[in-house]
Amino acid sequence: MTRKLFGTDGIRGAANTEPMTAETVLKVGMAAAAYFTRGVHQHRVVIGKDTRLSGYMIEPALTAGFVSMGMDVVLVGPMPTPAIAMLTRSLRADLGVMITASHNPFEDNGIKLFGPDGFKLADEVEAEIQRRVDNGVTDGLVPSGLLGRAVRLDDAGGRYNEFVKQTFPRGLRLEGLKIVVDCAHGAAYKVAPEVLWELGAEVFPIGASPDGFNINQDCGSNHPQLMCEQVRKMGADLGISLDGDADRVLIADADGNLVDGDQLMAVVAHHWAEEGRLRGGGVVATVMSNLGFERHLESTGLKLVRTQVGDRYVVEHMRRHGFNLGGEQSGHIILSDFGTTGDGLIAALQVLAVIIFKGKPASEVCRVFEPLPQILRNVCFNGAMPLEVDSVKRAITDGESRLGGKGRLLIRKSGTEALIRVMAEGEDEALIAAVVGEIVEAVERVS
Repeated sequence: MTRKLFGTDGIRGAANTEPMTAETVLKVGMAAAAYFTRGVHQHRVVIGKDTRLSGYMIEPALTAGFVSMGMDVVLVGPMPTPAIAMLTRSLRADLGVMITASHNPFEDNGIKLFGPDGFKLADEVEAEIQRRVDNGVTDGLVPSGLLGRAVRLDDAGGRYNEFVKQTFPRGLRLEGLKIVVDCAHGAAYKVAPEVLWELGAEVFPIGASPDGFNINQDCGSNHPQLMCEQVRKMGADLGISLDGDADRVLIADADGNLVDGDQLMAVVAHHWAEEGRLRGGGVVATVMSNLGFERHLESTGLKLVRTQVGDRYVVEHMRRHGFNLGGEQSGHIILSDFGTTGDGLIAALQVLAVIIFKGKPASEVCRVFEPLPQILRNVCFNGAMPLEVDSVKRAITDGESRLGGKGRLLIRKSGTEALIRVMAEGEDEALIAAVVGEIVEAVERVS
């Protein structure tokens, strides 16, 4: 079955156009409810959202779909994606839903679904939900006396706050640290500054005034320049930059130098290995992670296992093979000792714990390996299939030949946006820049 609805991370698109219309969202709620209604207990779903204007349309549409199928709805309002995964398990819910388009601009929105175990759904479950949407789901409507109810959970933020703080080592505090935290005007705009302050830090929040339109706008982990500038301006010890739904994190040191997800995973991997806490003998990452990261881990007796792009595939490999650390270069870091999906705030706290434990600045602790030059460019396309065009195929083949065995070339279609991602890395920066430029030009000519 063609994946018309689901991409690499749930459903996503421009709000109020297919598939993110109230009508389709209603059907998704009904189909998901029908799939997860098993047994005779009163079924329950947790629904959270980020701060996009379109959340006011999508939340009631989903609610109506679930209620019409006899499922109770617990609404928690703006909350990070990992909070929804946690609350789904904590509340013994049958399903969790996060309304978010993550790092995308406000015009987009999406739906991330979590099963009762707090993990994102497997491909086959998403396919079955899509089949039910395609085939119609009205035959599962319940009688009026069996309709579900919707309630708001007012203390959801406090529950998540306490959950996050419990992941920070007992006996450690953030006293004496000045921290800039960029909340991307998104789902963590309240909880992130609160957690850091309650652990003792002097906190300078930015991107913490959402208005429905400004989520991820020139801020957050996709635009960390603002955070880096504020770190230097405020004389902070470091900065933390989250994305719109707070499942990603990047960090900046006191000089405003950015630290990506590969370096952050390396920090945690070595510390956990020293403490005997690292399982699986290494880290699970995607094909996007830097070759320098892989070489460094190998030099220290650890391994890097690569999966296709998408945190769900990282999690699947971690669960199947017993790893407890994995993630993506973009800052989506999964720490399975604490949660079932990426959590930007918890990942940041684990790095902060290492900084405090070592008594050294972030500039020293977070520069674990020397990355190889890597260039990533995104090319927009409209409706065409540029990677199937002969001229683009020739440009890619030529690029691979020129790199030879001295680098890597990765070309892929984004699973969440209408983009072709062109990435190359190697020891010769001029060569990889030329290769990427030629492939981008070839794609642009046919898009």
